[in-house]
Amino acid sequence: MKVRTRSSAIIGTICLIASLALTTASADESTAPRQAAKVALTKVATAKNPTAGAAGPGGTVWLAERAGTVRVLDRRGLSEPVLDISAETTTDGERGLLGIAFDKKFAHFYISFTNLEGTSTVDEFAVRHGKIRPETRRTVITQTQPYPNHNGGDIKFGPDGYLYIALGDGGSGGDPHGNGQNLDTLLGKLLRIDPHGGKPYAIPRDNPFVDDPKARDEIWAYGLRNPWRFSFDAGTGDLLIGDVGQSAWEEIDWAPASSDGGENYGWSQMEGNHPFREGTEPANHVPPVHEYDRTGLGCSVTGGFVYRGKAIPALRGQYVYSDYCDGTIRSLRIENGKVTGTHDLGVNGGEVISFVQGGNRELYALDIGGSVYRIDRA
Repeated sequence: MKVRTRSSAIIGTICLIASLALTTASADESTAPRQAAKVALTKVATAKNPTAGAAGPGGTVWLAERAGTVRVLDRRGLSEPVLDISAETTTDGERGLLGIAFDKKFAHFYISFTNLEGTSTVDEFAVRHGKIRPETRRTVITQTQPYPNHNGGDIKFGPDGYLYIALGDGGSGGDPHGNGQNLDTLLGKLLRIDPHGGKPYAIPRDNPFVDDPKARDEIWAYGLRNPWRFSFDAGTGDLLIGDVGQSAWEEIDWAPASSDGGENYGWSQMEGNHPFREGTEPANHVPPVHEYDRTGLGCSVTGGFVYRGKAIPALRGQYVYSDYCDGTIRSLRIENGKVTGTHDLGVNGGEVISFVQGGNRELYALDIGGSVYRIDRA
């Protein structure tokens, strides 16, 4: 550690020198960058184009495969499909089986996919003794998609017990229909619904736009381009969204657990912190907590999770994420909504399409080519 010194003009006594040295050393220690956690990727399975995952009952990890199958990872390895909707979906463009989730009691299992017409669909199954009951299947919500890209498709239950659904802006390029800023469409939004409160679902009374006749009641947040992956911090309840950029900037958005919703993340007026095509920054724009440009190998942010496991103490509390084109696993230290540290964790997961948080809060990285990695301590 280098200790800064003041000019000799203010050096009077040995005591003063010692006092300055101690004070400066203390300041240096408080501002010195913390070292990155040492991690390793352990390959635990090979799947068929895995796209998403969820912690399942009995300590299992359930994995979605893009063509429409779901498999279960346990100590014995990867199971045969426990669900197969491959006859009902398509992998054209960015379509397929894109998200899965369990409710908190593992009583219901949800799938998010694009059907043969390209419509984003969320279906529900009852679960008994850790097994899907196919006869209970029902459709919860659908949204037509004008183009085969920017489907979003991630689904998660929040700490409040409600189901959150991420939908992209509808696709093409540059948001040609202006969906990101249009509150009269579900496209380009993060939705919040209660799948158990009504048929096919209910709207939570405290959703931010329930009293706005010009807005859809399901909307929790808007101004998103393609929120491919989002998560809730298992320790704090904070929300983090990896929103894929257009051509210049990738962004990670953050909202505290105390948020009442309604955040406008800016698209398509903004791309990260920057006006998009001479756009005007909305007055209520919530800037990203982190952004990075495409001057390197990155091209599509893959949002992850705040690490709350026990295997890697040095990583605890940091947000782990990657990029589909770059594949490097990275982390952010976020304190009070501000990034206070960025780290390259020194491992590469290939074409990282998603992360999964197991029931023990340990993390897995999914390579669309098939590899399923557990993130371990090196």
